[in-house]
This record gives sequence, structure tokens and C-alpha cells, in this order.
Amino acid sequence: MTTSPTLSEALAALDAAATTAGVDRATARAEGEALAATVAEAARGAYVDWSAQTGRPSSAEEFMDAASRGRRHRAAPTPTMGHLQLTRSPHAPAYAQALADVAFAATGLGEANPRTVGNAATAAAAQLGDGSRPAPLPGAERQSVPGVGDEVAQSLLAQLGTIQRKLAGTLDLSGLRVPGPAGTEPSGTEPGAGQPVQAAPAEPAAEAEEPAEPEPEPKSVEELLAELDELVGLADVKAEIHRQAAVLRVEGLRQQAGLKAPTITRHMIFNGNPGTGKTTVARLVAGIYRALGLLSKGQLVEVDRSELVAGYLGQTAMKTAEVVASATGGVLFIDEAYALAGDQYGQEAVDTLVKEMEDKRDDLVVIVAGYPVPMQVFIAQNPGLESRFRTTIDFADYTDDELADIFGVLARSAEYDVDDAVLDALREILAGVERGPTFGNARYVRNVLEAAIGHHAWRLREVEAPTVEQLRTLVAEDLATGTATEPRTGPAEPVEWEPAPGPDPEPRVEPEEES
Repeated sequence: MTTSPTLSEALAALDAAATTAGVDRATARAEGEALAATVAEAARGAYVDWSAQTGRPSSAEEFMDAASRGRRHRAAPTPTMGHLQLTRSPHAPAYAQALADVAFAATGLGEANPRTVGNAATAAAAQLGDGSRPAPLPGAERQSVPGVGDEVAQSLLAQLGTIQRKLAGTLDLSGLRVPGPAGTEPSGTEPGAGQPVQAAPAEPAAEAEEPAEPEPEPKSVEELLAELDELVGLADVKAEIHRQAAVLRVEGLRQQAGLKAPTITRHMIFNGNPGTGKTTVARLVAGIYRALGLLSKGQLVEVDRSELVAGYLGQTAMKTAEVVASATGGVLFIDEAYALAGDQYGQEAVDTLVKEMEDKRDDLVVIVAGYPVPMQVFIAQNPGLESRFRTTIDFADYTDDELADIFGVLARSAEYDVDDAVLDALREILAGVERGPTFGNARYVRNVLEAAIGHHAWRLREVEAPTVEQLRTLVAEDLATGTATEPRTGPAEPVEWEPAPGPDPEPRVEPEEES
């Protein structure tokens, strides 16, 4: 059997792919490490292996910080991957494959855990894409990578099959925690038997060494608006983005004709609950603005408070300025921006941001996002921000049918097949979930899928050589074990459970104490 690569080997291959693609190696390395951490965060002891494989002192806190940063990459391309995809770089497939290999290598960190299989499958699919599939859905936030087709899809399937067979032979699920109701975490597992699981190599370096092709043209406004129109729901959002694109197009034409054009503030506020497609739309906005000639690069840099605020006053200004510099030429997307309000550190970040927005107003767009009411308070508290954000777009929660559609696209992107019975089971789960400001929408169903992939691997534990159909097919029972939410940041806690009657007992989760 071919020896599977370690995480350090996969990261080295990612570094080589980054060098060939002409992107910053340090940035690529940071993306890969964060992606690996978020894939492995459910596995007990993963931080020890992650630290060793990345050459760091063993630190659970540093591991969880990386996992938190990388969590968005389980559903969306990394910033570097997004830029390569936006510019249609011929190196995009090799870089995407290298990221996918990092995700699968991360399943070998810590003790074997089926949850990491689901994380790896959806994260790899988010990076790989496939031009033959529909445009990304909000929450799925998946974008197609030119040149990635059946060969890569089969490679992904083969890697997943290898992991599943190893899980079937070595994994003890006696500590598997059923994902709990909204607001709780699908935590780690009790110690399991066997050795860590690692992915099969996909030899990204060979692709990276192919002769460079001429750089193709980036996506046009029409192509990007077509992707927007294919998103599920979000009728009001689509209408507003179309209006913005039309206004900015006419402004550009007037300038080219030597006519006066009003200065239009391009910065935006995205109001909405988690998982309602804000990041997906922000990425499309970045591409549209680039296609209109308003931005020189069109990349999307997504951050939150932790990536803007430093530990000491004075350092925050430098940290924020560095983030803005990395976003210059594109869109800076600040999620949960209201977290910057209320203390002097956040205020320092906001003051720096306002100055940078003014200095770089010709080649930078800032989009701030978060819950509606906190965002209104945040913007109103700072006159400098209030005068710069003139456009507010509201993102509504999805209906159950829309979430089922998103689940189907997520499953297909990860090379899984689902039928009506699976989607009906999902609707039953959604009907029992309390909706509110903390409901994860598309993020929620993504976590349901990740949990289902783990149970699918366990269901095939006694099948020595699963067929492609078996490896691809999810059934309703894979979803019947509970619901799922976003993992919270923090170490996994032991979970006790008692088997239920019958040959296939399901875990029973004890309620957690309030901290």
C-alpha cells in the first residue's frame, strides 16, 4: 500500500504549488495550517500532532486559534485560492489540489475520528470545485476552479474511500457525540483504538510543474452576475447588487466620456444571521468591482476582530493597517464587525480603518457584516463609519426548502449522492430546530452533512471493499442521529453516553453545565 503523506509533507507540497503559482508562500502556509487545524479540531489530541507537524511548540491555544481562522475555509476557498480562481489562473487546479491534500492529511492528526472525515470532505470540495457543477450557494460558498474535472473528482473520491476503509478497520466510536441542538457543539470523542488516518497522495507537484499557460481573462460582469442569479433565495440581495453594478457601470462610462460623475460610496453593510450567504455575495461583489475596473485585483480578505486587534495599544493600529494593505485592490470583509465596539482596542482598530479607507478610497472596498441590531448600533456610534457606509443590504434567513437545496449542492460538491428520503429527513431535523439569531442557516446544514459523512464512514465499517456507489451514497439513517452546529472554539470535552437497545446503539449526550 502506498504510504500516505503526513501533514508536513502536504504543507511542503502546498508551498511548492504556491511558488509555481507566484503567490506569497507565507500566506499559503498560513492558509494550509489553518485549514488543517479546522479539519482536525474534533479529534482528541490533534493539537499535539498539528504543533509537531507545523514545527511549533505544543500549544492547544495556538491550534484552536488557527482552527477558528480556518473554519470558514471548510465552506469557501481560501483567499489565495479565491484570487487564483477569480483571475482564472492556470495554476488554480494544482493549488486547489494541494489544499485538498492538506485537508485529507489533517485526518491523521490526533485520534481517529469520523467527524474529521466530514470536515475534510467538505473542505476539500470547497477548494477543488468543478466547472461542470452549478454556481455556489450561500453558505456553501463554493466557487468553481477552471480545469478541475473528473480526474480530480475521482482522486478526491479515492482519497475519501481510503480514509473510510481505515476508519472501518480501526475506529472505536464509543465516544462519538451526537451533534446537539443549536447553540451547542459537536465535540470530540472518547479515545478510540487504532492509528491516525492519513490521506493518499495526489502528487500536486507534478501538476504544478506543467508549463505555464497564458493567463486567461478574468470573469466578466455578466458571468459574475449570472453566478449571483443562480444562488438560492436572496431575491432582495440580488436586486440590490444588480442595481449597484448598473450604477457603477454608468459612472465609469461617464468618466470615460469626460462627464462629471458623482462620487459614490462603494462600502457596504451586510446585515444578516450566520450562514445567509454574506461571504459568498461579498466575493462576487469583489469580482464585479474588478470587472468594472474599480478595483485592481478583486481579491476578498475576510477577517474578524481577532485579526485586527492586538494585545497592546499601539500594536492594533499596525495590525489593522497590515490587514488593510493585504486587501488593497480588493474587498476587505469584516465579519461580526460590531465586536470592535465597546473598548479602546476595538476603537483603535476602527480609527485606523477609517483613515485607511480614506487614504485608499480609490482601490479598496470595505464590507462590514453582522447581526442587524448590533450593526446599527456599531455604525451609529462612530461618525467616521456612518458617513462612509451608505448602502445596507439585508440577508434573510433561508426556508427549509432552500436549506435542503443547499444541502444537496454541498453533498454533490463533496462527491456524495442524496435522494429525496435524505432531504425529507433533513427537513424533519430542521422542523425541530428553534430558529433565532444564532441559527446557522446554510452553515447549520453544512455541519449536518459533515456529521452524516462521519456516520456514513462508520456504516461501512465492515465492508472490506466498498463500491463507488456505496462510497458515494448517503442514506436517511446517516442524518437520523441528531442535528449539528458550528463547533465552538475550545478543547474537546469527554462525553459520556449509554447505548440504546438494538444492534446499532446511538450515543446519548449528557447536558453540559453552564460555565
